[in-house]
Amino acid sequence: MTHISRFWWLKILLYLLLTIYALITLIPFLWAISASFKPLSEIVSGTPNFLPQNFTLDNYRQIFLQQPLFWRWLFNSLAIALSVTILNLLLNSMAGYALARLRFAGKRFWFFLILAVLAVPAQITLIPTFLILKAIGWLNSYQGMIVPSMVNATFILMMRQFFVNFPQELEEAGQLDGLNTLGLFRYIVLPLAKPALAAQAVFVFMGSWNNFLLPLVILFDPSMFTLPLGLNTFKGQYISYWNYIMAASMVFTLPALGIYAFFNRYFIQGVTFTGGKG
Repeated sequence: MTHISRFWWLKILLYLLLTIYALITLIPFLWAISASFKPLSEIVSGTPNFLPQNFTLDNYRQIFLQQPLFWRWLFNSLAIALSVTILNLLLNSMAGYALARLRFAGKRFWFFLILAVLAVPAQITLIPTFLILKAIGWLNSYQGMIVPSMVNATFILMMRQFFVNFPQELEEAGQLDGLNTLGLFRYIVLPLAKPALAAQAVFVFMGSWNNFLLPLVILFDPSMFTLPLGLNTFKGQYISYWNYIMAASMVFTLPALGIYAFFNRYFIQGVTFTGGKG
């Protein structure tokens, strides 16, 4: 009974700590939502009011109707993030499946090379990426944003881990039905890899959607800016207009929340599945 009682109080303490952490995390976000509906004078007044005293939609009208490039920034971010996500899902899955199932010359070399890539900070590759894109004329272009990000070593290894744990009997049954390696991958493996693909999709989309350094390095035409880079310019233009900045930031979060909500039922399952044997 003493052991059970002690465990019960530890459980209560854990939930209490998690609740406090959730509140600390959520309060700034909720304040930002509230501030996006406030006039500037109310935000800078110094009076600590969490709910808007003078509710207004003028901030959203400003960014959608008075900022001519905002819609273009939104389109650029969506086009690039969706393209990067689709390419990563395909290429990372193919590479992970090859490392888990196929036999080919240099397999161990490529596996350890991919592991070594994980040790290299992304910032170190920015200058080489810039020089390569400049040499082939891809600066300030969609392909310059998409191609360097279309594969990811982390998710290649994640997909490999998933396929290592994948039931081999299903593939053997497909081989008896006459499927080759590509057919097995297309008709058996990929449809059953939805949890891992969903987890990968969420992480890749969020990484591309929030990417600031790569656009900062290779994009210089304001009409080609993505939302993170565009909002940085917007903040410079309206350095004191926090109401507009908060409204633009709320719009910026919506697609990411939508992607997470869409893949939510697979997300946790996918993260769990990729942590089995090596």
